[in-house]
Amino acid sequence: MIELNGLEQTEKFAGVIGEVAMAGDNLVLTGDLGAGKTTLTKGIAQGLGIDQMIKSPTYTIIREYNQGRLPLYHMDIYRVAASGADLGLDEYFEGEGLSVVEWGNLLEEALPEDYLELVLEKSDTDLEKRYVKLHAYGEQGSDFKKRIMEQWGEMND
Repeated sequence: MIELNGLEQTEKFAGVIGEVAMAGDNLVLTGDLGAGKTTLTKGIAQGLGIDQMIKSPTYTIIREYNQGRLPLYHMDIYRVAASGADLGLDEYFEGEGLSVVEWGNLLEEALPEDYLELVLEKSDTDLEKRYVKLHAYGEQGSDFKKRIMEQWGEMND
């Protein structure tokens, strides 16, 4: 588990994710409302070199950002529930960019075999603190987790 003590450290961690991401990586962000999923995605975009304003795609479902070193496919599945298979998400999951799926846990059957899930939890005692658990699925998900943890570890030794 990773402990993030405030917005600055959360953005730093997210930047690492963007820096080590490779084409075809899939990231599922899970957590309560206000846990920091969209904030994390903004930092990931910065790590990818994307300068555009990142907005939650709650009503549009998918937003594409092509300005960085890899495309970022930002999805919010909160309002879609179980019908994700009808959205053509496979095109994104198998695409040339990084797919970041907020509330992806609601779409389990439509998720790819290979992905990394970050479970974000708010601290009960500190409004700024977050805890992040990383769960890898498949070989590519495991590789993505390894790249993140190695880079994060080097920055925090």
